[in-house]
Amino acid sequence: MSLAKPFNKVDKRVSVTTLQQKKEKGESIVALTAYDYPTAIAVDTAGIDLILVGDSLGMVVLGYDTTIPVTMNEMVHHCKAVARGTNRAFLVGDMPFLSYQVDMAEAVRNAGRFLAEGGMSGVKLEGGREMAASVRGIVRAGIPVMGHIGLTPQSVHQLGGYQAQGRTALAARELLLDALALEKSGCFSIVLESVPAQVAQLISERLLVPTIGIGAGLGCDGQVLVSHDLLGMYDRFTPRFVKQYADLRGQIVKAVERYSADVRQHKFPASEHTLSIADSEWKLLLEGLDSDPIQ
Repeated sequence: MSLAKPFNKVDKRVSVTTLQQKKEKGESIVALTAYDYPTAIAVDTAGIDLILVGDSLGMVVLGYDTTIPVTMNEMVHHCKAVARGTNRAFLVGDMPFLSYQVDMAEAVRNAGRFLAEGGMSGVKLEGGREMAASVRGIVRAGIPVMGHIGLTPQSVHQLGGYQAQGRTALAARELLLDALALEKSGCFSIVLESVPAQVAQLISERLLVPTIGIGAGLGCDGQVLVSHDLLGMYDRFTPRFVKQYADLRGQIVKAVERYSADVRQHKFPASEHTLSIADSEWKLLLEGLDSDPIQ
């Protein structure tokens, strides 16, 4: 059976306006990552508000140690697959390392690829006040931008590892200033990652645009997790803030073990999984081979 579901014109695509209205009404925004077509269909069907095609795919899908090696072409490839599997969620593509930090024109061009080629609704980039000019340039081009502060994985070497941020009064103040600068530059939303709950709530209350927390407590306007963490499909590194809602990796291993046993014991394929040729055609084939053998 095909996983694809027909586009329902009754379904209304979530927009920047939708997300803003949710903040104003106090309704939580539900976000999740997806990196391929079948996952996108499942996540979209579940009614997720926002799907992030995160550069986290470098670790959970491509097997890199960090997100840093991920390229624009890899991101666009996965964005296209996700876009084909959705009709409701707001889609955000993660701009990879060095795709927006070097040159303004290049940043705008790369951001545009996410919409023109990848089918995304907007882009996400990491960094605070130092990224304000880039945000303004991308927004001027008509591209919605989501900010990302706190623990920024592309800066993992500079941060000294995957460390929580904003744990001192000075550091928390800097995060607030970063958030306000990103909002002023035109970000429609800001991700707060690995930030103390009180700090995240303070920032969320000071901002007009919605915040999306990941390891930042209940005070954010929405929450996001990496789907592979939520589903128990990635075990090399599991952040403390992750809640695992399934153990699909364990189920996959067990299923493959059962399959392997059936193959080795000649139990698969069984008759119900096997095609057959009509007796009359089989007879003709054998008679033909008898009269004209194949050498």
